[in-house]
Amino acid sequence: MKKLKQLIQLGEDYHLELKESLDKSIIEEICAFAIVIDVPEGNEKPYACSKGFFVRIGPNTQKLTRNEIVTLFQKEGRIRFDELENRKANLANDFDETAFQKFLKYASITPSIDRTFLLKNLDCINENNKLTNAGVLFFCKSTEFLLLQATVVCVLYKGNQKLHILDKKDFSGNIVDNIENAIIFVNRHTNLEYKIEGLRRQENPEIPEVALREAIVNAVCHRDYFQKGANVMIEIFDNRVSITNPGGLPADLKPSEFGSKSVVRNAVIASLLHRIDYIEKIGTGINRIKNSIKKYGVSKVTFSYDTFFTVTFQRTFIDGHSLKVGDKLPKVGDKPKKVGDKPKKVGDKPKKVGDKSPKVGDKPKKVGDKSKKVGDKPKKVADDEFDKVGDSLAKVGEKSKKVGEKLTENQQAILKYIKEDNKISANKLSKNIGISQRKIEDNILKLKNKKRIKRVGSPRGGHWLIFD
Repeated sequence: MKKLKQLIQLGEDYHLELKESLDKSIIEEICAFAIVIDVPEGNEKPYACSKGFFVRIGPNTQKLTRNEIVTLFQKEGRIRFDELENRKANLANDFDETAFQKFLKYASITPSIDRTFLLKNLDCINENNKLTNAGVLFFCKSTEFLLLQATVVCVLYKGNQKLHILDKKDFSGNIVDNIENAIIFVNRHTNLEYKIEGLRRQENPEIPEVALREAIVNAVCHRDYFQKGANVMIEIFDNRVSITNPGGLPADLKPSEFGSKSVVRNAVIASLLHRIDYIEKIGTGINRIKNSIKKYGVSKVTFSYDTFFTVTFQRTFIDGHSLKVGDKLPKVGDKPKKVGDKPKKVGDKPKKVGDKSPKVGDKPKKVGDKSKKVGDKPKKVADDEFDKVGDSLAKVGEKSKKVGEKLTENQQAILKYIKEDNKISANKLSKNIGISQRKIEDNILKLKNKKRIKRVGSPRGGHWLIFD
């Protein structure tokens, strides 16, 4: 009774409604919140009475409008975007058979299964054989007119502000192609660190591929697709790379649970990405990003979330040098580049008197060339020739390897896993090594050209042979 008197003295507010007598309106108030009666939070929200849906706003109880009811249902996960029928899509005209077969290959699903039966079980078509939004995202030729908000926008800016655009791409294909194209865009416009160990050159991306892939997959998988006025944005500045998607944390996920608890906003999309190993395990993506950044130590990452969710990778100079693909490696003793230094222009003369710039077509020195004589002018090796050292392809019919031909670290890793399991799939190799399946397939082709491996039998039932 003492507590009740204290509450009466405080007056009505967001949590308190006072009544002198009871009438039919009490039902509306109970729908909105407890008075003295303890009404625990339900697990099947939202709730309604005979007069409709009500919500508590400040000291008042208000009836929800139609749009507010729809928004509430969306927020509480009672309406899932990826399960809804897409009324614009036409299965006969918009379906992409190539994307479908690619998915079956990645998911290790036999193509002999009836297509309609399979699409229904994947929740990509409904009982009326109409494409769902998930079906459009994965198996349509283009989402540009079917789902405007599904476009992934990639932008490269000059400097650290959104002023001058140097490059921009809008990807409106299926969700898998959008992910891969976005990764390629970021890799093309960020740096590589070159490390030489013996005769082997190792390339380390500025942002670890595992972290970059997880961030982009997370953005397209967990975005709020009901929010039609915004796209997934991947923006590259001089000092950072930001990956932003509409929709903050899901309604059932508290900020204190971020990174430790999984709440899926788009369950069908997440399930389909998991089938093709784009999501290793639901709920582990954030920690994979953090652990990858910590392991390689070449960048820093921060997360922010309100109405949008943003992953920001802080860009750093590598050993004081801002290296881009094709740049020369810094020499031992070279001073780090300072911010603001202008890059050398084509045709600039070398600093040292007598130095000659390499010409297109110059050949690198062969093993056994005579030593330089006193007074000879030093020769520089062109960047493209450096890249060729140890990486020339084996010619068809060659029995012995060329002098200097070396395998990359990824190719050596592929051989290692094939030795352990000669039936291993490209999906499994991608998962074990931590690079995209596309890169796995590129390296497998190079190994075939080098006559190091050979496929025997069918793509699904065959196995690999290794040649030393």
